[in-house]
Amino acid sequence: MKKIILLFLGLFVIASCSTENTEEIPNPNQESLSQKLLSISEVNAYIANQLKQKGDLEWKNAPTDVLYSAIMHGEGIVSIGYGDQEESFTNKRSSRLTDIKENIFSIVSEEEGVSKSNAVTSDDEILNVIEVNVQRIETIQKLQNADHIRYIDPIGYGFYLQEDVAYQQKSAGCNTSGDAINGNDFRIITPNAKFPWNFDIHKVSQAWQYSTGLGITVGLIDTGISANQNLLGSGFNSGSSNNSRTVQRFGTFVDSPWWWSNNTDGPNDKCGHGTQMASAIASPRNNSGMPVGVAYDSNLIAYRGTKDVVLNGYHERRGVSNALKALADRSDVKIISMSIGYPWSIGNVKDAIKYAYSKGKMIIAAGGTSTSFTNWYGVIFPASMSETVAVTGIKDNGYNRCSNCHDGNRIDFTIVMQRASDSDRNVPVIGFNTGSQNYVGGSSVATATTAGIAALVWARNPNMTRAQVLDKLKRSGEFYPNRNSKFGYGNINALKAVQ
Repeated sequence: MKKIILLFLGLFVIASCSTENTEEIPNPNQESLSQKLLSISEVNAYIANQLKQKGDLEWKNAPTDVLYSAIMHGEGIVSIGYGDQEESFTNKRSSRLTDIKENIFSIVSEEEGVSKSNAVTSDDEILNVIEVNVQRIETIQKLQNADHIRYIDPIGYGFYLQEDVAYQQKSAGCNTSGDAINGNDFRIITPNAKFPWNFDIHKVSQAWQYSTGLGITVGLIDTGISANQNLLGSGFNSGSSNNSRTVQRFGTFVDSPWWWSNNTDGPNDKCGHGTQMASAIASPRNNSGMPVGVAYDSNLIAYRGTKDVVLNGYHERRGVSNALKALADRSDVKIISMSIGYPWSIGNVKDAIKYAYSKGKMIIAAGGTSTSFTNWYGVIFPASMSETVAVTGIKDNGYNRCSNCHDGNRIDFTIVMQRASDSDRNVPVIGFNTGSQNYVGGSSVATATTAGIAALVWARNPNMTRAQVLDKLKRSGEFYPNRNSKFGYGNINALKAVQ
């Protein structure tokens, strides 16, 4: 059985990609001084040092040559957040913010020797962020010294994590083949559905006496939903699941433009991870003999915002940010589930999280799953943000984190999702193709399961605010009213939460 290791696996610095000598910086201005471009290994060494010292990375404060080199290795694209620290977004941009933005345009145009239209690649209407093309180190120096700039991100730099394609397909949450499910890892419930073993630990079947998620819409930002999985398509309303609930699919990953309809390939999962998360949240309860989701009566809106679970490139970071904005603007969406992440903060995604939070959404994010860095690295981004609910996975033998799961003081809840006797036996879900099943583990499935439980609570209490629903989840936690330093409020008791 193919072992799935979820979320930014390994955090490997790629020395193998960095044997190149320093290069001359591409420079269209012949009058400027000749500069040297740092190698990828030199940039990665700086990143590793910052993560170990601070647990995050603030590119704006990096040495100019490091920041510039990261930008140039990342296709020359810079994401610039402007305004004061709490001005991540705006509904009506003030003249002060407009002046700040115009000053950035002036710096870039003057230093690059190009018009504004040629320098700017994106000017967000909601978030206070613009993207520009840069070629000269002097431009970066001036931007670092300019007032009212919150961040300067080399948004296209994705060389810190292992980039081998075959390795990523094997390890970064992707799995399109089916697994054989051990008969001890489920029980059959009416009408003929598989009830995953860990649902009993969290009292899900008892909670269903009060709520099945009816009327609540969960937004999922991941790798999309497979076009080959009927139970997340035309079979979504089958069996005991409510026949009026809906599933919608969209694509914001840059290779799948937002204007594509549901009948195109734009929202379709090519990785398998998003399909698995959708199953854990809301797969139907029917007679197909397949695993059921926690909130089998809830609505689901799935965005293909990323290629896999690692947000390590421009296309994925832009895709996730756009998906967050779209879900934030939907009044029917209560919960956003994100089993994806990265080792450090990404400016435009952080801004979009804050925008969605301002709209009352409960944003549930994975605490992180990796190998080498679990012993020292804490909760990953965006679960590290105060605006999100951070979840991790544990084994079934007490509070022992799963084989590759992260823990830390930012974790809010835990979900039991791994057999202590066999790390390959995790949570059964429906697979990439109709009739197939998978095991899925890590903080990813813990996050999706929590999103499903939150939907049960909100459906039971439809007039509650996010804070009130979150309070119910906290009160159902095993450690409440205390908070564990590694596992937050601990395991959620779904029955307690809905009563």
